[in-house]
Amino acid sequence: MRELYEKMINESMAAQKADVAVISENRYNDFKITDAKPYADAVAGMKAIDGQAESVINLHKESVKNHYEILSSITDTLKCEDDPFIEHFQTPPVLEILCEEDGEFADSLDKFIQAIADSEALISKESIRRYGGFYGPTCVVDFALMPGSTSNVVNQILQKTDIPVAHKQAILSAKSWGMNTSYGVGDAFANAIEAGATAAEATEKEIAALQMIYKTPIEGQGKLMDDADHSSFDVRDYMNKYKKAMTSVVKAAMDDGVHYGNIVTVPAYCVGDIGHHIGQSTYNMCKDDMTLAIVQATAEVIDATLRGNLDNYKTAFDVLKLSTGSSACATEFILELDGFNAPMVVDLFSKRFHNFVQQYPTRGAAAELHNCDFMDMIYRGFNAISGARKFRAGTGGELVPKINGFDVDLSPILASETVMNPQRYTYPACAITVRFSSLMRLADYPCLLTSEPITATMMTNIIALNKEAPGSPVRGCKNCAAASLVDNKHEYCQWREAV
Repeated sequence: MRELYEKMINESMAAQKADVAVISENRYNDFKITDAKPYADAVAGMKAIDGQAESVINLHKESVKNHYEILSSITDTLKCEDDPFIEHFQTPPVLEILCEEDGEFADSLDKFIQAIADSEALISKESIRRYGGFYGPTCVVDFALMPGSTSNVVNQILQKTDIPVAHKQAILSAKSWGMNTSYGVGDAFANAIEAGATAAEATEKEIAALQMIYKTPIEGQGKLMDDADHSSFDVRDYMNKYKKAMTSVVKAAMDDGVHYGNIVTVPAYCVGDIGHHIGQSTYNMCKDDMTLAIVQATAEVIDATLRGNLDNYKTAFDVLKLSTGSSACATEFILELDGFNAPMVVDLFSKRFHNFVQQYPTRGAAAELHNCDFMDMIYRGFNAISGARKFRAGTGGELVPKINGFDVDLSPILASETVMNPQRYTYPACAITVRFSSLMRLADYPCLLTSEPITATMMTNIIALNKEAPGSPVRGCKNCAAASLVDNKHEYCQWREAV
């Protein structure tokens, strides 16, 4: 098992380091698709070892390969406004392949589409709650089943749909990590209401939007991109080329008995580094030295922590949990260097959320999703660091937070010349908010802190060990920060009821 753990760490850190190195080198340049080749090369080095399904690893590798080759063949760059959608173009083609290759699954999807129409009251209620801010800050594309998320609503509909459980799980997975199109529940409803429609009329539009993304996945995403004024490349051309390139890979996974829930998710979660994490908006954000230094130091904390515990792991999930837990500790630790902590930020963001709803009733469905990711991350780090501070008490020793019993190495932060010298980036005598200000920038975009390339790579490795079980969405309580500190919405979560 040590070989597996080391492989997971090496492959995931190769992906993360490729991103950070490219951004560090090119942050003052104009983004080109070819900038992302180091990430594509890192992914190409992934291999299946004993006990892992090569078909699952290939879903990841071939998706990145084809994404890079197709994208670089049809455009040189992306405008900032288009780059978030780059990881939404994979599941629609894969879902269509599954339907074309498996008539029974296609029939199940048709029944689910009808079930959406039969769930008018549920969709109306959830849309109204999302529109009015009932749930507080909400991650509409949450990879778990938090209240207000699309996965939460899809799960409620699937519970009452008479189709095989495995098909239910695949359909649910397609709207979690799979990100089947860019649509988030409640968006059509909110825009219709603000345009003067009645609640009943708005619900009809919402049902039509939800049905569209499953009836015609590729065309549905194309329509959404038309409405979003996407102009960097022809999205339908991309998806059709991707579909053709991935058909044999998907069929191989089907023949190998990989759960459809994994087939619709693995190819999508790994491509965002090409055009998004490595993209113009990231370059622009990281032009700020402190922001880049926080990303760099956090990556080093993850690496040092994972390697420092190499002989301590019992399961592959230990490695994954420590990777995300160590970054949570690192981010909270940096936050606390400026005298802030997670409860303060969650309170601030929750109050801001309700102001934001009133100012922008047609806000994008995804507006606060990364704020939710950020809050959940720092709250997890806060709990671990708070425990470490209590344990250390007045001894003056090193602060060593623990995640599931594993020590987190925060020393790379203390060794960062930039992070530990904020006075160089503001009025020197009053440099008490510099790091916090960079963290607020990252609160809108914490993908390289959480970190998505690491999580995607590790999850593919874990799914390859158990190809028959759906790896997404998370079937457990993730201890949401807002629900734990401000909004009492636990009873609306669906994690216990996940299909």
